[in-house]
Amino acid sequence: MLAGRAKFLIGGLLILAAVIYLIASSTQASAEYFLTVDEVRAQQSDLVGRNLRLSGAVLGDTIQYNPDTLDLTFEIAQLPGDNAVIETQGGLAEALHAAVTDPSRNRLTIIYNGPMPDLLKNEAQAIVTGKLGSDGIFYADELLLKCPTKYEQAVPEQVNG
Repeated sequence: MLAGRAKFLIGGLLILAAVIYLIASSTQASAEYFLTVDEVRAQQSDLVGRNLRLSGAVLGDTIQYNPDTLDLTFEIAQLPGDNAVIETQGGLAEALHAAVTDPSRNRLTIIYNGPMPDLLKNEAQAIVTGKLGSDGIFYADELLLKCPTKYEQAVPEQVNG
């Protein structure tokens, strides 16, 4: 009877160990790091091939789109990663404008394959998810855009009051 309990206990521990291993390995494989353009540039060699999410200000004059292949290429400029810093700069619209007009800020080329979003324009905030290539280009699987000036014009009483 004691031998039967020992076998049951050992079997249970093996199953528990397997579950813990599977959880740990899948968590590490699917982990995403949210970074700024400056952080990507500083750690570029360590980040190649990793799942990343980053944010930056779209440089409108760099947008290139091929409607036949759905290939979209554009650059983003460094945007502060801390909302408190963005607020001290006068809000998101001012921070985006400063990022686009400052030629000394780090920039990163983004390549995305899919339909061109309507909000993709100069001074929009792009949030991209994907992987950094060994060539220093960010290959995006997902593209989200924020354009604060569009909403300010649509509902000015909420922005001002």
